[in-house]
Amino acid sequence: MKIVLLDAFTANPGDVSWAPLQSIAECTFHDRTPPAETVARCAGAEVIITNKAPVTREIIAALPDLKYIGVTATGYNIVDVAAAKERGIIVTNVPGYSSPAVAQLVFALILEQTNNVGHHAKTVRDGRWVACPDFSYWDHPIIELSGRTLGIIGYGDIGAAVGRIAVAFGMKVLASKREWKTSPPEGVTPASIDEVFSNSDVISLHCPLTDATKHLVGERTLGLMKSSAFLINTGRGPLVDEAALAQALNAGQIAGAGLDVLSVEPPKADNPLLTAKNCLITPHIGWASREARIRLIEATASNLKAFLAGNPVNVVG
Repeated sequence: MKIVLLDAFTANPGDVSWAPLQSIAECTFHDRTPPAETVARCAGAEVIITNKAPVTREIIAALPDLKYIGVTATGYNIVDVAAAKERGIIVTNVPGYSSPAVAQLVFALILEQTNNVGHHAKTVRDGRWVACPDFSYWDHPIIELSGRTLGIIGYGDIGAAVGRIAVAFGMKVLASKREWKTSPPEGVTPASIDEVFSNSDVISLHCPLTDATKHLVGERTLGLMKSSAFLINTGRGPLVDEAALAQALNAGQIAGAGLDVLSVEPPKADNPLLTAKNCLITPHIGWASREARIRLIEATASNLKAFLAGNPVNVVG
């Protein structure tokens, strides 16, 4: 059996082991694969492992030996799942592996907006504290989270992890979820999407990207937010209408934003959020802790083993 990894570098730039997959069969690793080279590289392969390298209908049609596509991520929109299903090809993903890491980044972004640690540390390095006539100074408001309201849109594994941290900070939590099959935990109150936007001091997005949620954050919902509120997006870039968010930030309509995802990654140089006021952007690092990537590789191997045993798990589509 031949396994081809199309874009291995992001999951493992060299600091973790591929042994869980290598113990199954021979693996061919490519750091990155341009779409034009995918078919040639995967010729004769029964298994493709991909993160963000597209596997389109045309690519699937050109690979008669292909039986399995493993996505080393939770989102799987880079695979034409319908085309794979028509061919009887199993497609799997890896849910839940990054929940602790993403939840941690959510609060890193929140705390940077509320405490401005990076900014104040830079002013100290620039000599401002040495020259200060007082023992202390700050030039941004220091905002306590305790007693404030965090709104969570999408209360799955990651949303729930974010909620637990928020409760530990003494925050109230409003959570919007499609269906509550069990009662929410203490400190979490179910709410509609509009209630979350209207009543939250911080909003964190964790819902899937669908036709219904694309541009969920847009002119209308931004208009519901408090002028003192912050928006955090570590979910999917297209959940946000980026032009509308940039306009709201530049106009002071909301206080700030912290984003780990954008609609196009890497972003184009003219993305309006790159120069918007009070907008922190990190390069899609929420999933990238070493611990999360170890879990990702182990789960990817477990998915493949289950498929080979005739009992596939985490099948999508």
